[in-house]
Parts: sequence; C-alpha cells; structure tokens
Amino acid sequence: MDATPSVRLPTDADSGIPLRPPAPLVIGARTFEWGSRTYVMGIINVTPDSFSGDGLLATQGDPVAAAVRQARQMADAGADLLDIGGQSTRPGHAAISVNEELARVIPVMKAVREAIPDMPLSIDTTSAEVAEAARGVGAQLINDVWGTAAEPALLRFAAEFSLPLVLMHNRAEARYRNVVAEVPADLQRAIDAALAAGISWERLIIDPGIGFGKTAEHNLAVLRDLHLLAALGRPVLLGTSRKSTIGRVLDLPPAERLEGTLATTALAVAAGVDIVRVHDVRANVRAARMADAIVRGGWQDPGVPR
Repeated sequence: MDATPSVRLPTDADSGIPLRPPAPLVIGARTFEWGSRTYVMGIINVTPDSFSGDGLLATQGDPVAAAVRQARQMADAGADLLDIGGQSTRPGHAAISVNEELARVIPVMKAVREAIPDMPLSIDTTSAEVAEAARGVGAQLINDVWGTAAEPALLRFAAEFSLPLVLMHNRAEARYRNVVAEVPADLQRAIDAALAAGISWERLIIDPGIGFGKTAEHNLAVLRDLHLLAALGRPVLLGTSRKSTIGRVLDLPPAERLEGTLATTALAVAAGVDIVRVHDVRANVRAARMADAIVRGGWQDPGVPR
C-alpha cells in the first residue's frame, strides 16, 4: 500500500498543464496554427517620430495613401498580419492626446481594411477609447505595449468583444534583480489580470518587450533565454526590428540594422517564437521560412516526386 496519498485536482479545477503548442487562434479571416511556423507581423507607424525612421507623418504627401501602399507591399511580401499604431514609443517621445491618436490611426485603419479585406489588423495602443474606435473600422487584435500594467478599461473592452490581446512586458525603470526570471513573472501577473477581467486564455499573446524598460544587456539576456517563455503556455510575439540593442551591438543606425534583425528572427524561430513584428517584411519572411524549415521540418522539395 502506498503510504503517500496522491493529490487530486479539485472538482472545479483545470488541469493546470497548458497545451503545447497552444490551441489555434482565429484573427479576422485567418487561423493561426501556433507551432506550425513563425508568423510575420508588419509594422505601420502613423507617427512623425518613429525611432526606426519609418513614421508616415514624417513624409510629405497623404499619410493614409502612404499607409495603404505600405500595407499592400507588406501583404505582397508575405506578411500574415499588420500592426497599426499612432503613438511613438521611442525613448524621449512626446505623448499625444487620445484625440490626436484617433486622428492618426482611424483613417489609416479604415483605408487599409478596405484595401486588403482579408488581412488581420492589429491596433497598437494602450487606450481603450482608441481600441474601441479601431475595432469599429476593422481592428481584430489589440497590441498593448503596457500589457504588464494594462489599463483596466482596455482589458474590459477586450473581454467584452472577445478580442485577442498582446500583453507586452514593460517597466518604467530598468531595475531588476534577475531580468530573465522577472520578465516571465511579470507577464504571468499580466495574464492573471487579463483572465480576471474576463479575457479568455486562448485569446492572450505575450511579448517580452525587447527595448522597453530594459538596458541593452537586459535585452540580450532575455533574448538568450527566449525559450523560457514557453512555460507561460501562450503564443509569443517578439519585436526586435531595428531596435537600439542591435544598433549598440553593431554600432549602426536604424536604417542599417536589417542583418541584425534577421539574426534575431532566425534565433526567435529556434526558440519557438510564434510571431515576429518587423519593418522589413520580405527579408524577415525569407529568414523565418528558412529557419522554420530547419527547426520545425516538414519542408518537401516540390520538384521531387513523393
């Protein structure tokens, strides 16, 4: 007889063991099969001061028309979804009002939705008011760069309309005792808050927040142990494109950080990352496909009979 009694689940408890890979998620007209490959999210910045130099408001001409052209190019290059944002997040950026953010992103979201009806669209915002207006013109995903301190109204809105939500890690100061352990811990607390607000487990995506509230050394440490995020049981989105850490390591300006970005994309695929958020879609799609063929297998030469 076993002298040690076994522990049983309470009758109303879940198993506590997340699916690996997570269950598929429908965003707009597309189903994202996590674990099958790494998806590519294209970035559309409707700002005058993007750190990466691609802010559409910094150029002459109609920003809405420019955004549609950029969206079409990204779709043709293989983007799986597009992320549209109107609030710069570069260091030292000037905060804007909700009305200004709405004026920037809503016309663009509406025009891109009309131009590419089947493309899943994400709104990059921390505001429930902006998210609500964006949903009204076609947004199907919310990407919150302050996911670890999300506005309660934003969580309630995502829950009410069953919108998928990206919870990104962020801190006001780069203060850590163990950044590799604290990033997943903070993200778990964000997941718990989102669940408590009524958002379903299947609709949550996490992002370690490279470049947000972290030094270059912190960012490299998190990237080195990206695989640890799988323990949280949610799909992982990674945004390293043209980030300052790449610039610090390679001593290059944003316009010359493509190769560094591609290195992080390939390593992200190897670590099991589900989505990479990038400026240069075509090159990153190619890097991700090649890395996927090596890491996940399944590729077959179309010229060889089976």
